[in-house]
Amino acid sequence: MQQTIEEKNKALVLEAFNAAFNARDDSAYERYWSPDYIQHSAHIPPGRDGLRGLIAQCPPDMKYESALIMAENDYVMVHGRFTNIGQPKGWVTLDIVRVENGLLAEHWDVIQDEASEAESISGLPMFGDKFSEV
Repeated sequence: MQQTIEEKNKALVLEAFNAAFNARDDSAYERYWSPDYIQHSAHIPPGRDGLRGLIAQCPPDMKYESALIMAENDYVMVHGRFTNIGQPKGWVTLDIVRVENGLLAEHWDVIQDEASEAESISGLPMFGDKFSEV
């Protein structure tokens, strides 16, 4: 059975994020990110070298995990969490990635500090296994 473009793009984004954030594979940037990569994040310098430099400065035990991933055509949205980031709380993120020619071409994100269920007025977790893949 042949994969849809959405399935291929979701797999690509998860592979790229794992290679860069978790495996710290320095060759991942050339393999997964476009040479013309556009970064819209306010805290990450432009281009794939900006991303490489940011990750190189992160604590070695930082971990990224995803819970929900959705795609439509060339756009992929991933709800994820960064832990062990060197701050009092981890981050819960929504990353939006545009894929072009099999590479990550453009990125936007929304980031907030993670709150525990006890800290949340709703009493619900901000991240976890309550999601399923769409």
